[in-house]
Amino acid sequence: LRVAVALSGGVDSAVTALRLQQQGHSVFCLFMRNWDAQEEGDEGTPGVRRESCHERDLRDAQGVADRLGLELHQCDFVRQYWDQVFSHFLAQYALGATPNPDLPCNRFIKFGALLAAAQALGAEAVATGHYAQLRSEPAEGVTLLRGADHRQDQSFFLAAVQQHTLRHYLFPLGGSRKADVRAEAERVRLAPAGKRSSRGI
Repeated sequence: LRVAVALSGGVDSAVTALRLQQQGHSVFCLFMRNWDAQEEGDEGTPGVRRESCHERDLRDAQGVADRLGLELHQCDFVRQYWDQVFSHFLAQYALGATPNPDLPCNRFIKFGALLAAAQALGAEAVATGHYAQLRSEPAEGVTLLRGADHRQDQSFFLAAVQQHTLRHYLFPLGGSRKADVRAEAERVRLAPAGKRSSRGI
């Protein structure tokens, strides 16, 4: 199976790519750029250029891809993220609501724009490092289930993703514990093994 792995620069996506490669799949990687750091308005110390989060994550993702001998493609979703996720977040927040941007980000970006980009590159499936599980049955279609590690379970954040989209996705870490994933990365010396997990807003 030709599989595109959403490689973020973190340990979960790194082990996702590793496992699929070990299973014999034809793997390539996609790195998403969803935010323009220059628009944040944080100039830092005058005359001193700091490495942005995006640049650091890209460097880490490229390091994983190089370590595994995989091709890495960059995908620019800055405009889509602003239009479909962040502008809605700001509007709802201004009304006194407490929106969760991870829900529309998953539906429209990680499970929307990313799927289209992956398929354009010939992917038959897309894999992410989410701690969730999928069960496919002819009569019921795809059912989204909690990850085996309930402390890391991310199924709630995938609740807005439509069933016909989930059919194209793989969650190789769904049955794993986070501690075991880190240990696996350490055994094969993947750089992000000790990297702190990312957090949303």
